[in-house]
Amino acid sequence: MDHVPGDAVESTEAIDGVHLAQLAAGTEMSVQHFRIDAGAVVPEHAHPHEQTGYLVAGELTFLVDGEEIVVSAGDSYAIPGDEPHAVENRGDVPADGVDIFSPPRLDPDWAGD
Repeated sequence: MDHVPGDAVESTEAIDGVHLAQLAAGTEMSVQHFRIDAGAVVPEHAHPHEQTGYLVAGELTFLVDGEEIVVSAGDSYAIPGDEPHAVENRGDVPADGVDIFSPPRLDPDWAGD
C-alpha cells in the first residue's frame, strides 16, 4: 500500500484562483484535491482521462456542450474522457473537492517541471 501524508502534499496555483494538488496514484487511477476560489474560472479544456469528482464545500458551475450544470457541496459528477468542459465558481466562497482520474493523470500540464 502507498500512503501519501497530507503534510507531504504541495498545492499549485495552476490558474489564478485555482489550487490543485496531486494526491495518491495507483496503476488505474489518481486522486487530486482542488480549491477553486470565488470568481475563479477554469477555461474550457479536455483530457483523455475519465474524471469523477466530489464537491466537499461551495458550488461550481460546469459548462459542458453548451449546458450549465450547477454542482453543490455533497454532489458528485462524472466527465467522460475527451469531453470539453469548463468550470466557474460564481459563488462567494471557495469550492473544495476531490477529483479522481482514470487512467492516472500523473503529469498534468499544471504540475510544472
